[in-house]
Amino acid sequence: MVPSAPSFPFRCSALRLRPNLALVLLLLVVLLTAGCATRPGDTALAPGGSAPSGARQVTIFVATDPAPLEEKAVGTAVERAALNYMELTVSVPPDHQSGAVEWSEAGAGDPSRSFVVTGRRVLDKAAFARTIAARAGPKGTIGIFVHGYNYTLAEAAFRTAQLSADTAGVDVPILFSWPSEGAVTGYVADRDAATYARDDLAEVMKIVGRTKTSGRIFLAGHSMGGWLVMETLRQLRLEKRDALIARFDVALAAPDIDVDVFRRQLDVVGPLDPPLTLLVAGDDRALALSRRLSGNRGRVGAVDVGDPELQAVATRANLRIVDISSVTAGDGARHDRFVRFAALQSREAARDGGPLGSIGRAGAYVFDAAGATVASPFVLASRILGGT
Repeated sequence: MVPSAPSFPFRCSALRLRPNLALVLLLLVVLLTAGCATRPGDTALAPGGSAPSGARQVTIFVATDPAPLEEKAVGTAVERAALNYMELTVSVPPDHQSGAVEWSEAGAGDPSRSFVVTGRRVLDKAAFARTIAARAGPKGTIGIFVHGYNYTLAEAAFRTAQLSADTAGVDVPILFSWPSEGAVTGYVADRDAATYARDDLAEVMKIVGRTKTSGRIFLAGHSMGGWLVMETLRQLRLEKRDALIARFDVALAAPDIDVDVFRRQLDVVGPLDPPLTLLVAGDDRALALSRRLSGNRGRVGAVDVGDPELQAVATRANLRIVDISSVTAGDGARHDRFVRFAALQSREAARDGGPLGSIGRAGAYVFDAAGATVASPFVLASRILGGT
């Protein structure tokens, strides 16, 4: 029997405003599209070209329940389907900047300047299971990334390849892509699509959980993907798949989850070991807008780690909550800090297993991007007040 998690006195640092819904959607469009190049549709995953000298080849695996690749434009309705599997080889350009995904603004990408798929192999379920098990071997690590709202399949695949290229420690990167509309105005449709995908994510976790590797298996969800991860864990716990859940090291980045819903999810999921990691930031604009769209209900990804009650609650629930506000965001929404945090974490991995490796215990912490260190917010406050 899994012990229930305690009640949560979360406080979020979003404004208590309820503007007109149309205005909220307009702000969301501005925040999430400002500075973006033309987005790649799923046809960007069609193999083309060869990798130039100096390019890095990254192999990722994809489990997806949107319909198989067709001539689908960005922002058009996604056909939901049964699980499909594939292996992608992605060429990362020689001048790639850490944390960025360089893609072509039109047509086939130029491998010398952008991410390009150079190989694609469609797999059935058995071949997918055999291939990831073979690549992991007896000691390899496996990582499943679950993307958030407003992602095309191509964007999610390139993001997974970028994370693999810029970080160390995952031998077998797997993207679980649920059928997002890939449109800023598709928030409600995406929430429904994430619900649709719960059984499929559970199936992928079962496949991965059967591998014989003794290495760690990571499960990371970003934004709305964090909600999908928690719902799937809840479902597996109700199915009494405790041994399967225990195989995963779970992290949620900027989770777009209603605080009360999260509390109920934890009541069923219970404390995890290693601790469930939450990467949060109080100034995340996308989550602030999500809060307003949701009737001013707080989002877990924007909790205030400076709340003294949160420290005690995190310890009791075995949560490791890390404020990553000091990490430079890559977009105007301040919603993608996890990408650069992952790179910083990987860079420091040789030192006590990286910043998070030094805090294996539960609690609430603040990450210092300049020093790549993590400390209690209350320790930081005492230093500031003491002039040190």
